[in-house]
Amino acid sequence: MYNVLLVDPNDFTLHQTTKLIKRLDINFKVTNQTNQYHNVTQLIENHRFSLIVINIKGYNTTGILLCKKIRSKSRIPIILIGGKDDFQLARKALTYQINDYLTEPMREGTLKTSLLAVKKALTINSSYEPNDGPTSTVAVKKNEPSISIIETVKHYVQNDMHQNITLKKISSILHFNCAYLGQKFRLHENMSFNAYLLQQRMEKAKVLLKKTDMKIYEIANEVGYTEIDWFYKKFKQYTGLSSNEYRKKYDYSQAN
Repeated sequence: MYNVLLVDPNDFTLHQTTKLIKRLDINFKVTNQTNQYHNVTQLIENHRFSLIVINIKGYNTTGILLCKKIRSKSRIPIILIGGKDDFQLARKALTYQINDYLTEPMREGTLKTSLLAVKKALTINSSYEPNDGPTSTVAVKKNEPSISIIETVKHYVQNDMHQNITLKKISSILHFNCAYLGQKFRLHENMSFNAYLLQQRMEKAKVLLKKTDMKIYEIANEVGYTEIDWFYKKFKQYTGLSSNEYRKKYDYSQAN
């Protein structure tokens, strides 16, 4: 069994998350919980945990400082829960190698995916074997990008697709080596970052061509192309049709 420390200043969501983890029934158990951030250090010193789940919604700065404090003492996996508009906060949290950042309202499937990823990381990084007794605090390799890092990169692409995105720029924001992050991205997605970026831009362009009356130069700008001729070339290479041909084939007025 993987012992979990749950930290949440809100008593209602504290109990709701505890019940949710129990209901998932995937070998994670909330063995200690607290609604006080200042209790966390002592709990870590006095108990053995495999994971810490921290709700920082409404306590953003304090929550990030808590992550920093934990990381000064331990590499124990951390999952943060926060607001859906706090993506900048998630970037900051990643500097302390958190394993995932989940947004409220938290869905059961999302939490399950995150816990399974932590479980996999625990097993890979430490040859961890769950047992019925106290579990040990497991070290996670420093600077090891977890699945959540890759998801953050993908999230960045979705949010900032209209800008000049490069893996180098994202790596700098997330404080990762660019070549290393690129290698991990390829391993996880089975394609390079640049191929993924092109795919996402073209797929969004296809949707906009089919479902809106936006001008083609507006669509090009929306998906990150300031040079319209370059957009034309890439779109035809990707779809086999020009953007005008594609729009005629999938008349947006009929798609709506």
